[in-house]
Formats: sequence, C-alpha cells, structure tokens
Amino acid sequence: MPQMDKLSIISGALFFAADTFAIASLAMPNWIVSDVGGSTYIGLLQTCLTIHGRDTSCFTPDHLRSEWILTFLCITAGILCITVTIVLLGVSYWMYNVMKFARWLGFVAMIMFCLAAVIFPIGFNMDQIGGEAYQLPSSYQVGISYIFFVLALWITVISELFAGKVCLPHF
Repeated sequence: MPQMDKLSIISGALFFAADTFAIASLAMPNWIVSDVGGSTYIGLLQTCLTIHGRDTSCFTPDHLRSEWILTFLCITAGILCITVTIVLLGVSYWMYNVMKFARWLGFVAMIMFCLAAVIFPIGFNMDQIGGEAYQLPSSYQVGISYIFFVLALWITVISELFAGKVCLPHF
C-alpha cells in the first residue's frame, strides 16, 4: 500500500496555505491604503474610495499601471503553479516519480512571486499616490493585500524547502 512521506504532507499543507493567501491578496483592493481626506484603497486592477462617511465607490482606473498588470499576471501564474503542485503532491501518493515535477512547479511559483514582489513597487510613482518607484509617500502605506502576498511568498519558499527535502535521493 502506498504511503505518503511526512515532508510531502507538510509541503502540501504549506503550499495550500500559500495558495490561499495569494488568492486572498488578489481578491481585495487593499494593496496601498491611505486615510487622508477619507479612505483610499488601491489594488492592482481596482481603486476604492470612501469620502467623509459616504458609501464606498470602487472603479477600474482609466489607465492601469503596466507594472501592476504584470504583477497581477505573475501572481496569477504563481497561483496556477501552486495549485498544480498541490495536485501533483497528492498524485505522488500513488506515483512517486511526479514529485520532481511538483518540486519544479513550486520553484516556478516562487520565482513568479519574487518577480511580482520586485515589479509591484515600481508603480508607486503613479499620480494618485505621488511617490517614486520603490518609495511610498508618508500618507500611504501597504495594505493587508500586500501583506497577504508577502506571506504567500514566504510560505512558498518554505514549502519549496520541504519539497526539496522530499526529492533528495535516498541512500
């Protein structure tokens, strides 16, 4: 009867957590936030404003930042890689040789998330924010979506370390 390695189970659980945090980060437009003159929530593809207690109004800006579109695409590719990695880890219960593909897809997901983390701050120079690349002005700060994304990135790195231990040759 096939048996799953403990490290495979840990790796799968961590990849699942990373996938969940990455999906949650894309689901909310809280990447950059400000409370000056009301509440402003800027996401990768959507902006939401609440002015002096009125209802929140969300919209897609006329000119989307190409840096943030690329960030969105990198994170989406990473989510897809992690999802397939989780499936392959499950399949490895019966077919151990697919473990190496799971490990490589997890690695690709980690690279996609790292690219997104480097590309995203380039867009801080948008007119609405008024910052410079990699420098937010003091009236803005990163929101929960960005924190979830960074958490997903770190959990993916840790998951990949566990997956790498599983794939080492057994002597």
